[in-house]
Amino acid sequence: MEIKGKIIAVLKENSGKSANGTWRNQQYVLETEDEHPKKILFEVWGDRIKEFDIKEGESLTVCFDTEAHEHNGKWYGSNRAWSVKR
Repeated sequence: MEIKGKIIAVLKENSGKSANGTWRNQQYVLETEDEHPKKILFEVWGDRIKEFDIKEGESLTVCFDTEAHEHNGKWYGSNRAWSVKR
């Protein structure tokens, strides 16, 4: 999926440890440039946080995969960015 818009919030970076090692992610809120703007929450994982270097106020095109998964009877969703175009 590809969406264009302006970054209106850069949330705090999260990190932790799992059975697979250390992980890091950061979430961002993008507001679309449509007639009726929508706000989209997406996340960037690992080294791409530094590579993308997303700043509040930037206008970007973000390519991401959206996915849902179930764990112990609860459903969770994510929008994981894999490309950012300025």
